[in-house]
Amino acid sequence: MTRKVELNRVDTVLSTLEYPITPAEVEHDCGDVTIQLADGEVNLGETVGDSTATRLASVEELRTELLSLLPRRAVGEPFQSDGDA
Repeated sequence: MTRKVELNRVDTVLSTLEYPITPAEVEHDCGDVTIQLADGEVNLGETVGDSTATRLASVEELRTELLSLLPRRAVGEPFQSDGDA
C-alpha cells in the first residue's frame, strides 16, 4: 500500500527511521512513500536512493539531502520570492 505525504509533512515519515541511515536503507524502508510536491510527485525511496551520500546522521540531514535531490519546481515557481514586489 502506497503512503502519500505532502512535502511539508515529510518529517513525519523521516522521524520514524533509525539513524544513522544509508540512502539504500531509506530506499528500502520508504519505497512505498509518495511525496506530493507543488508540481507533481516523487517517490521518497527512489529519490533518496539516488543520493551519493554514504550515510545520513539525522532527520535534518536526511531532509536537507532530500530537498537537494528534488526537481527545481518541487516547492513552487522558480525565481519567485515572497519578498519580491
